[in-house]
Amino acid sequence: MARNWTIQDLEYWDARIQEKVREFGLECFPQEFEVCDHEQMLGYMAYHGMPAHYPHWSFGKAYEKLKTLYSYGVSGLPYEMVINAAPSLAYLMRENSLCLQILTIAHVYGHNDFFRNNFTFRNTRPELAIAHFKLRADRVRRYAEDPSIGLQRVEEILDAAHALSLQCRRDTAIRKLLRTEQQERALADAMPPRDPYAGIHKPREYRAPDLNKLPLEPEEDILLFIAENQPYLSEWQKDLLRIVHDESQYFIPQIETKIMNEGWASYWHHQIMNGLELPEDLHLEFLVHHNQVVRPHPGGLNPYYLGFKLWEDIRRRHDGVQSPVAVRSPGATCGRGKIFEVRETDRDVSFLRRFLTEPLMREMDLFEYRREPDQTVITQVSDADHWEAVRDSLLRNVGMATVPVIRIVDADFCHNRVLLLRHEHDGRDLQREYLEKTLGYVHRLWDRQVLLETTVSGKKVTFSFDNGGFGEIKTEQPERRHPQD
Repeated sequence: MARNWTIQDLEYWDARIQEKVREFGLECFPQEFEVCDHEQMLGYMAYHGMPAHYPHWSFGKAYEKLKTLYSYGVSGLPYEMVINAAPSLAYLMRENSLCLQILTIAHVYGHNDFFRNNFTFRNTRPELAIAHFKLRADRVRRYAEDPSIGLQRVEEILDAAHALSLQCRRDTAIRKLLRTEQQERALADAMPPRDPYAGIHKPREYRAPDLNKLPLEPEEDILLFIAENQPYLSEWQKDLLRIVHDESQYFIPQIETKIMNEGWASYWHHQIMNGLELPEDLHLEFLVHHNQVVRPHPGGLNPYYLGFKLWEDIRRRHDGVQSPVAVRSPGATCGRGKIFEVRETDRDVSFLRRFLTEPLMREMDLFEYRREPDQTVITQVSDADHWEAVRDSLLRNVGMATVPVIRIVDADFCHNRVLLLRHEHDGRDLQREYLEKTLGYVHRLWDRQVLLETTVSGKKVTFSFDNGGFGEIKTEQPERRHPQD
């Protein structure tokens, strides 16, 4: 669509939208906008939306893939991108029509409010986000340009770090215990519980915990643990691991709140646009774009659609009304207070578990299916007997629930500096191809044998990766088996 706006038009509508933002009670960071063309947007997409990022071949690969798909019309580009920062930065496509620019500006303020108020983002330090990304990029470039290090060695470490970047703590809102605190807890747990009948019972034997064990408790932050406990890594290698870990911690809240965040922004752009009293031609175009954004995707899950429907349903139920017209009222209501509360305290998993009801699932025709070589088979539908099973299946496939939980349980297994990992099995077996590659990356960083305990087809299995490559150790009690170098 041809461009039919000026910068003055955008400034005018931005001011109008900010009035509605304040009227509706949204609390946002200061907002900045940058207008870019499609090539610049492709670059921002490849670099996760950041204006500065360290170089790595995978970003160039992502850019070329996105550019090819866009050039052949296989995929489009987002109308906007928003960065969780203070002030917040958003990119607007130059090719957008005036109506689409107004819509995306309103959408941006919804994201902005969510970033500022949802609890999962409180440790992301948005006021320093862009500066930190620039500093990390400068450090990585300095290592790559150092003749004693070079680009190839830098990218080898980054390859391994990227493969392990999401193997980290997911509940960043919960403070991690210091080692001294873990030792205190281990001592307290080792003490026999008080026995009111100690006079007639045999005293329980006290077994002192091994306070020198590393780690003392199962460790989820694999990159950080290796950086702190692998004595043969250089300082620049440890720094690269910490850089990748820090950036993954910044992005995890966005992974954990995709449905809530997109639904929230869609809900409020709908409220704001309806409150602007747009000219008829702009309003009709808005309705077309809005319906395209929040429509269901056959055979897939549109987070905009699911989130938008949930926010509307929560407000309607807590307002005690059924008419969608009443939902658009800008007055302070119980429903509006409820959605502001939920916006602050939930993430996708709790959001869906608490508010995805049977009637709503039936309305959206949610079902579970599996793909077979020659057909797609529907296995569960949202009827009275199976809607909870469909919902629980959805919960296992949103946010970080799609990433296996793997923890380090012993960094000196059998007193031979073998790294023992344990997979928290949730009913889904690890895919062997990805398992082999991932263990290879761990071995590259740890530089000693790596063992992983998991379950395959209901049986306990230990996989190994050492200098001889990848292998499987079948055993019912893998922790008692002496590993072979």
